[in-house]
Amino acid sequence: MKQLLTNTHRPFMNILSEEQVKSIHGAALEIITSIGIKIPDDEALQIMRDAGAFVDKDQRVKVPEFLVADALNTAPSRVVLSNQKGEHCLFLEQGKTYFGPGSDTIYTHDPNTGERRRVQINDIGNFAKVCDALPNISYVMSMGNPEDVPRHLVYIYEFAQMIKNSNLPIIFCSRDSRDTETIWEIALAVYGGNEKQLEQNPFMLNYIEPVSPLKFPRTSAQKLITSARKNIPIACPSGANTGTGAPITMAGALAIGIAESLFGLVLQQLVRKGAPFVFGPSVSVMDQRTTIVSYGCPEWALTQGALADIGRFYDLPTWAYAGSTDAKRIDAQAGIEATLSVFAALACRCSLVHDVGYIEYGTTSSLEQLVMTNEIIDMARYFMDGIEVNDNTLALDVIDRCRDSSSFLMDDHTLQYFKTAQWYPTLLDRQNYPAWEKAGGLTMEERLRFKVKRILDNYQPDSKPDHIIKRIDEILQAAT
Repeated sequence: MKQLLTNTHRPFMNILSEEQVKSIHGAALEIITSIGIKIPDDEALQIMRDAGAFVDKDQRVKVPEFLVADALNTAPSRVVLSNQKGEHCLFLEQGKTYFGPGSDTIYTHDPNTGERRRVQINDIGNFAKVCDALPNISYVMSMGNPEDVPRHLVYIYEFAQMIKNSNLPIIFCSRDSRDTETIWEIALAVYGGNEKQLEQNPFMLNYIEPVSPLKFPRTSAQKLITSARKNIPIACPSGANTGTGAPITMAGALAIGIAESLFGLVLQQLVRKGAPFVFGPSVSVMDQRTTIVSYGCPEWALTQGALADIGRFYDLPTWAYAGSTDAKRIDAQAGIEATLSVFAALACRCSLVHDVGYIEYGTTSSLEQLVMTNEIIDMARYFMDGIEVNDNTLALDVIDRCRDSSSFLMDDHTLQYFKTAQWYPTLLDRQNYPAWEKAGGLTMEERLRFKVKRILDNYQPDSKPDHIIKRIDEILQAAT
């Protein structure tokens, strides 16, 4: 009963048609070439002017189309990040999707007390440790801005905490170019001072934001220039949210956000051709009733899928979001909103997906939300793997052998494949009612809290050598 080999089809989704992609790209070009971006930084203005861009008296830059084309041509289609051991682990290229948390929340949901409170520096270490322990979380971000360190050193302290508590790649924020230099020094310490190794095997990416509509702050420009010179990969997403920093319509918001991201790409490539770049703005909605920018809306799932289509058109890896919610607790709303965004990110093949673990429209971080979304990602990846069709899975011999049996349960084929032929959850409950009741009748939120506590109490990431920790502490002391 030999069958022909059949390639496994994996579900895939486009949001935009080819014609729509070209229309939005054309609108973005019109914005960047004819309307322009304001950038109040003398160095960036001179770089643009020398390359042939038009700079007016108001520091607004209109970028010729050939500079955009050149930048798209020189930017790599594949960005590779290493872990902190120097091993390649994130391959940001077409068809691959990686998930991680976000940064800069003000509050956190305390897993011990259930209290919503301000973020402390020790929380950053705990966030990193939990990320390190979860198999579907591929990198770390700070998940919060601690209130108990000097404000002007927040990002440096965050970076040090992430280094000390995880070996995953790090997406970091910085206050200015000086911050970026100090963070570079800390990263260099991890590689024993080997600049060439850090340049060739970067384990960090700088998250740099333009400001919608059509502004590129001086600090953002300086961070970008510093990162480009050191070959630090960057993402350059503006918050082109509909109805506030962008038009109320998704197409218009995409166009303005793409123009802002492309402007960052052009500046980066003028500083250093071939520097690694992750493309795409963040395009959500400002709810016109409540004025919050939503982190759980279907519009953001749609726009990130659209940006994945445009990223394929540009042949660049794309920035995206998933696993966050507007809910204030880890409840049904949190699960619904996280699931939609995770499935959209995977189905549309977004590259670098952040904000896992955000609740309360991005103002609060939650380890329970992070752990729950880890399970959602696992479930969604199983779905996206499709159905394998071959001689063994069609199992015609098994069907023939068991045709007079009441069940396939005791057949050797079942014994051989039962571990891999089904997906088994670690958090979602499948017990019968008496067994669930006997185990304590726990809700999902209670199970999540126990899992977070178990990780924090028992998991230990591979530790850094003492001399590296000492060097990092010296850098922190010097910065203070």
